[in-house]
Amino acid sequence: MSGPVGVSADPVRELMAEHRELCERAVDPLEIAAGLEEAGLGPDTAARCRHADLFSLAEELYARVPRRPPAPEPPEPRRCAAAARAALTAAALAVLPCAAVVAFGTRPAVLPIAAVPLVLLPALTGGAPAEPGPPPCGPACPTELGPARTPPRPAGSRLRPAALGHGLGLAALLLLPLAAPGRDRPLAAALVLAAAVSAGSAERAARWYRQVGRGHLGAARTLAEFRARMRPVLPVAVALHLAVLAVLTYAALAVLGVVAPRPGPGHGGGLLHLAAERAGTAAWAAQGVLGLLLVLPALLARCGRGRAAALGAVAGPVAAAVPLALGRPWPSAVLLGGGAVAAVLLAHGWAVLGRAGSHR
Repeated sequence: MSGPVGVSADPVRELMAEHRELCERAVDPLEIAAGLEEAGLGPDTAARCRHADLFSLAEELYARVPRRPPAPEPPEPRRCAAAARAALTAAALAVLPCAAVVAFGTRPAVLPIAAVPLVLLPALTGGAPAEPGPPPCGPACPTELGPARTPPRPAGSRLRPAALGHGLGLAALLLLPLAAPGRDRPLAAALVLAAAVSAGSAERAARWYRQVGRGHLGAARTLAEFRARMRPVLPVAVALHLAVLAVLTYAALAVLGVVAPRPGPGHGGGLLHLAAERAGTAAWAAQGVLGLLLVLPALLARCGRGRAAALGAVAGPVAAAVPLALGRPWPSAVLLGGGAVAAVLLAHGWAVLGRAGSHR
C-alpha cells in the first residue's frame, strides 16, 4: 500500500512511478482507478494531482504509461471446459469422502482419511482466480494496443495456507453432521450428501460470478457504473447455487424415502411431498445455511479474498459446534451458529465483491 503523494513539480509522475506495474498491465483507466482505490488512495490524492476525481487521474496515468504487449487469450470453449471440470472435480472430491463416512461409519481411522480430499479441494480446483489475466478491453482501451494480460500463476502457488484453511473448514462443515449425535442418521446422511454434491455448484457459481465481473469491468466506463452493474450479480449467483442445492436435496430425500421409508402408515401426496416432509422445516432451513457456508467462501476465494474465505469457512462449523456441544440438535446448531456466520459472510461479500479490485 502506498502513502499519499508528496508535493513535487509533477505529482502525477511520482504516482506513476509508484504504480507503474499497475498502469502497464491495466486494460483501461477503470482498472487503474480500481487499483489506486485498493491501495487506499482517494479524492485527496486526485486533488493533489490536480484532478477532479480518481477516475480522471487514472485516465491521465493510462495515457502516459505505455501498455505491455498482450499475451494470447485462451479460447472460450477451453475456458468453459475448465470451469466444468473444476465443478465436477469439486463435487467428486466432496461427495466421495462423505459417502465413505456414511458407508463405513465414524471410526477413528475413517474421518481423518475422509477429510484429506476435502481439505485439498479448494487448492485442487484452484482457489485463486484461474482465469489467465484481466478482462477484455473496455471502451476506453485503444484497439490498436489490445488487452494487457497477466501471466498465469504456477499451479504450485495454489497450495497456500488460505486455500488449505478453506479446505479445513469445508471438511469440518460436511463431516461434522455425520459425526454429530442424532436420531435420524439416514436423514443426516442424505442432507450431507446433497450438500457435498452442491460443492460443484458453489465452484461453478463462483467462477460465473468472476467471469461476469470481468466482463463488466471491461464494459463499464466508471467505477460507479461498474458497481451498479455488479449489484444484482451476487444475489443471482447465491440464489442459483441454493436452487441447485434444493433440487439435490429433494432428490436425496426422494431416494431416502424409497430406500429407507419411515416406519408407520404411508402418507399420500406423492414422492416429492414425502421428501419435503421427511426433512422438516428446521432441517430445510439448516440446509439453506449450509449452502450459504459453501458458496460464500467459494465466491470470496475465487475473487482473490483467500484469507476471508478461509476464516469464513472455518468459522461456520466452529460456530455450529458450540450449540451442538450444549446439547442442541444439528439443525438448530447450524441455524444458530452457522446462520450468524453466514450473515456476516454475506454482508462482507456484498461490501467487497462488488469492488473492481476483486475482478482484476
